[in-house]
Amino acid sequence: MIIVRNLTKRFESGHEVLSKISFQADKGDFIAILGGSGSGKTTLLRCLSLQESWSEGQYIYEGSDITELNFVEKMKMRRKWAMIEEKPYLNLNSTAIQNVLSGRYKNTSVFRFLTRIAAKDDHLEAMDLLEHVGLLDKAREKTSKLSGGERQRIAIAQALVQGTEILFADEPVTGLPPESANRVMEDLRNISRKKQVTIICTLHNVELAERFASRIWGLASGKIVLDIAARKLTLREKDIIFK
Repeated sequence: MIIVRNLTKRFESGHEVLSKISFQADKGDFIAILGGSGSGKTTLLRCLSLQESWSEGQYIYEGSDITELNFVEKMKMRRKWAMIEEKPYLNLNSTAIQNVLSGRYKNTSVFRFLTRIAAKDDHLEAMDLLEHVGLLDKAREKTSKLSGGERQRIAIAQALVQGTEILFADEPVTGLPPESANRVMEDLRNISRKKQVTIICTLHNVELAERFASRIWGLASGKIVLDIAARKLTLREKDIIFK
């Protein structure tokens, strides 16, 4: 469970890019953040994933106040988290299965991290995850030969093999053709439902948020102006978000 109270981020000029953000996110939530350019949605995602600091506010994860943790304690916590960028970092010269396994090495012994030797169980789990995202038949193919949508799904499998409990995704379907975008969003929805992974995802496509997320946040001028169970938004609600 995540609880955030009055999270605020301001620049030295005094301008607030995020203003008193408060919410609770539970296991299995699939939250889509919608907002126009400059609304603060990417900044919010980067603060929540601890890639950026904030000026004020309380951030509690599984009962621990993150603001009170030291560097080592924060690093241990972040092992349970993963971030998927708009263009995920993958080794294009490696196969799909090798890229997935690279996520496993982050939480393993120094010997395995340096040698990249996978245990049998790790290999089987990686194959299971590739099957889960519909890419089992691509396991031995070079990632450079795969489409953008397939690479994004490899990034999802790579995140899950770490034992991820919270998955942050920044515009994960931007630039993908509709069929690939739908498949990536369907994968994320299945992961949140079946594996009870909490997913917080920025999107610019309203229809995808309506169809696949379980919850929609509307962000405008650094504030959450809408927080509802996912459904088709009314014209008034869209106007509130994108005014």
